[in-house]
Amino acid sequence: QVQLVESGGGLVQAGGSLRLSCAASGSIMRINTMGWYRQAPGKQRELVASMSSGGITNYVDSVKGRFTISRDSAKNTVYLQMNSLKPEDTAVYYCNYRKLGGLDYWGQGTQVTVSS
Repeated sequence: QVQLVESGGGLVQAGGSLRLSCAASGSIMRINTMGWYRQAPGKQRELVASMSSGGITNYVDSVKGRFTISRDSAKNTVYLQMNSLKPEDTAVYYCNYRKLGGLDYWGQGTQVTVSS
């Protein structure tokens, strides 16, 4: 089992910044992918950004150039720095830990609200 604890959501004005953090604990494997998904009301959950243990990153097009994902392997923590936030970024953001082989673990979610 892997436990994920998220922090850093909140309310911000358009153009502002937030930083999300997610700390993983439990059965952490050396090879894994950690990332962030989001789900807005009435929409499907979508991948925002991910980063493999080897450092490969992936971003949804809508956040490229604004969001940056990073990891601290020693702390088993993944971060999402979100700049130039837009109202359409409003969603519940979920931390994801994916083991080699595809088994997923999820955080409880943190609300990000961007006001116009």
